[in-house]
Amino acid sequence: MKETKPLNKNKAHQRYKNREGKIVPGATTILSVLNKPALVKWANNLGLQGIDSTSYVDSMATIGTLAHYMIECYLKKEAADLSEYSPAEISLAENAALKFYEWEKSHTYELIFSEKNLVSERYQYGGCLDIYWKLDGKYTLTDLKTCKGIYSEHHTQLSSYRQLLIENGYPVEECNILRIGRDESEGFDFVKSRNEDLHFERFKHCLEIYRLNKIL
Repeated sequence: MKETKPLNKNKAHQRYKNREGKIVPGATTILSVLNKPALVKWANNLGLQGIDSTSYVDSMATIGTLAHYMIECYLKKEAADLSEYSPAEISLAENAALKFYEWEKSHTYELIFSEKNLVSERYQYGGCLDIYWKLDGKYTLTDLKTCKGIYSEHHTQLSSYRQLLIENGYPVEECNILRIGRDESEGFDFVKSRNEDLHFERFKHCLEIYRLNKIL
């Protein structure tokens, strides 16, 4: 086991810079311009239960980040430092990580990198890619999700990451989303990407709207 790797708690607020050192937006930020009706309904349901959606999202984001960290350390054979987290947070993150460990037993893989920042000089945006590996003999991009479902915007995000790989010289034979719920009610999904070119067209439109919004 390698030495402990510190957790980057600010993954959601990472800054991406192009070759000239200029900050460019991240793919997740760009896709915030999309309407997400399922998210609105979910937040409303929480409100009806007397739950503050902002606090709930922050808590679940922490658990999701921790689960990503556990899996990254596992793939890199590094020790994880969990000292700053509560037993409840660790337990929920482990639930998600255990689903990944069980899934990977039926696959062969060679890790190329994980949690890597890349920037598109052509389109001027960046992103942090969860896992790029040779999975079952194919160069594969895998995006990890710790949430209750896989939605259309997740495939759009995946297409933007695929573009980052291609533009930076990495071969891509397959892309997929691996959803690992934080408890039994959230379940598990493994879904291959679909309509990649169409999703990237949508991403480019989101990028233009994002830039127009910034100007306005």
